[in-house]
Amino acid sequence: MLTILMEIRKSQDYGVLLLEITKMLEADLDAVVALEASVFTLPWSRPLFLKDIKENKCARFFTAKEGDKLLGYGGFWLLQDEMNIVNIAVSPDHRQKGVGKLLLKHLLSEGMKEGAKFATLDVRVNNTAARKLYESAGFIFIALRKKYYTDNQEDAIVMWLNPIKL
Repeated sequence: MLTILMEIRKSQDYGVLLLEITKMLEADLDAVVALEASVFTLPWSRPLFLKDIKENKCARFFTAKEGDKLLGYGGFWLLQDEMNIVNIAVSPDHRQKGVGKLLLKHLLSEGMKEGAKFATLDVRVNNTAARKLYESAGFIFIALRKKYYTDNQEDAIVMWLNPIKL
């Protein structure tokens, strides 16, 4: 478990969050699925999350909480020396406060501990906030997947981080 004392100094929000990043458990899934549905137009289902955290030996998922409140979550699949970040979500009330950055850093750190040398991910072309987050961590554009997202035929940008650095 990683516990982080995080100061918030964005806009008019001043304060401190005690953020805990821990391995996602089955008990977390109701909150995870609710957050997933609130922030993504093609949300993952509860059975899909459950299969990944219980059966998929390549999957690693984590939650970011303040006390019992889920602020965000993220996950990756580890395939030999490559980690593919498949999901990062942050509650709309906690965006632009560093939660996503800390989750991303935690995912990269966990991937490195398990032998990942590079990381990949897909992100919607129009998801400017996520793209900025990934670019701030050193990810670069490597390809475009045309009409990748089935809900609106939006393109996906494939991003790459090689080597992984924190």
